[in-house]
Amino acid sequence: QVQLVESGGGLAQAGGSLRLSCAASSSSLSIQTMGWFRQAPGKQRELVATISPYGSTNYADSVKGRFTITIDNIRRAVLLQMNSLKPEDTAVYYCNVRALRVINDTFYDFWGQGSQVTVSS
Repeated sequence: QVQLVESGGGLAQAGGSLRLSCAASSSSLSIQTMGWFRQAPGKQRELVATISPYGSTNYADSVKGRFTITIDNIRRAVLLQMNSLKPEDTAVYYCNVRALRVINDTFYDFWGQGSQVTVSS
């Protein structure tokens, strides 16, 4: 099991910035990616950005050039710096860890509790 603790988020005006952080507990599982997803009211949860322990990143087209994801492998933490925020970025943001149990080649997804991000126009 992996426990995730999120912090950050909150309220910002359009054009402003916010930061989200997520720390993962130690585990015997091998972390494959850490990242963020978001879910706006009435919409499905969608990918925001993910990063591998080696620094390989993947961003949703809607956030490219505005959001930056970084990983701290020592602290098992992932940060999401959100700049040039837009009202459509308003959502609950969920930290995600995809981990691998090597002995049986099984992947697991773990989720944080969710952090509200609200961007006013």
